[in-house]
Amino acid sequence: MNSIDGIKELDILKIVKEDVLRILSEQEQKVTLVVIKSEIKVSSSFIYKTIRSLEENNLIDIEDTFIRLTKKGRNEAKNIAKKHNLLENYLKETRNEREAHQAAHLLEHYVSEEVINNIKKLSTFRKEGVALTKFQLHTKGIITDIPLSDYGLFERIVSMGMFLGENITITGEIPHAIIVNINNKKFALDKNIAKEIRAAEYEKS
Repeated sequence: MNSIDGIKELDILKIVKEDVLRILSEQEQKVTLVVIKSEIKVSSSFIYKTIRSLEENNLIDIEDTFIRLTKKGRNEAKNIAKKHNLLENYLKETRNEREAHQAAHLLEHYVSEEVINNIKKLSTFRKEGVALTKFQLHTKGIITDIPLSDYGLFERIVSMGMFLGENITITGEIPHAIIVNINNKKFALDKNIAKEIRAAEYEKS
């Protein structure tokens, strides 16, 4: 799992939960806690809280030192895998396999069902979009591309709530930044970052 610095505890637990389900699904067998802890780089307290929550929600069974998915857990893991594959396949259109895979593992924890549906539309219509710095003021758009070459920058952008497929509106401009609205939240985005992010005009289905 990627860096989680600055992420809220509830978000960390959600990320760890989804990563545990993914690992159990990929292994297709009983897995020890040692294996899970070696795969997910967070403190043991988060691992233990997550395992307890997954067991309480009937997503995993624990037998001695082994953990396995329940039927409910397998279904949830399957949904996580579908989301990951959709994101990775979209990213592979413009990025190499390693970058696409790494980015999809971060994005899969954040994107909503609406975002996933938007990405499906973008994949169908192959909408490339334009840089946010060239996007028309007050026009609603869908983010079609964010930079992956600098992974630290990519994580910063995601932490702001800017994902592939997310709806965005440019509401204003100041000397070194543009004002963007995402999910009814406004913030100033540095123009050097904005020019690396692309969006296409929003089209209702």
